[in-house]
Amino acid sequence: MELLQNTDFWIGLIKIVWINIILSGDNAVVIALAARSLPPEQQKKAVMFGSGAAVILRVVLTVVAAKLLEMSFLQILGGILLFWIGVQLLSDDEGEDGHSKNTGSLMAAIRTILIADLVMSLDNVIAVAAAAKGSMLLLILGLAISIPMVIFGSTLMIRLMERFPIIVLLGAALIGWVGGETIVGDAALKTGMSTNGWMHLVAPALGAAFVVGLGKLMQKRKAQAIQ
Repeated sequence: MELLQNTDFWIGLIKIVWINIILSGDNAVVIALAARSLPPEQQKKAVMFGSGAAVILRVVLTVVAAKLLEMSFLQILGGILLFWIGVQLLSDDEGEDGHSKNTGSLMAAIRTILIADLVMSLDNVIAVAAAAKGSMLLLILGLAISIPMVIFGSTLMIRLMERFPIIVLLGAALIGWVGGETIVGDAALKTGMSTNGWMHLVAPALGAAFVVGLGKLMQKRKAQAIQ
């Protein structure tokens, strides 16, 4: 009863839910891209399992994120991993007709979602942890409430991708952008980045261009190989 009457608790809960709404957009795009290649009956499973596991992963990450972000070269590795995921997701898309292949693997899709969320959530969980102010109950409740939001966002993105294929390209570009941001945020590059602030804009743009360019090239080669 005291908990229900605690104003600070409810303010903290609202903050965490709001932060997750704002920060989960890129995660919803990754989930949608990974699930899009699955048969329709497996898409819902990938979104449900992927979203739920990703949120649980965020709870665990929140405990160790601050220490992880201090480790040199970890974010560089994470950024490169995001480049690879973005290229793979784009090159696996059929491209021209805008329809999914329906030949993907459920476990492969969930694995892709978890790996991408692991990398993309390192910075995000710092904001969530700050709002929770050390309360594990508040943290878990806030993240649990955000699960339906991520699921809804991912399901909506899948439908939009089927109707507007250009969103697939934009989604891959977003993953590349986040990959570039992740790399320049690495602890090993802090000194250089502080004197070259423009790199914080250039690196994400280059990451997006790299993922789109290489992904489209691989997509074209796969199409030629099938012919």
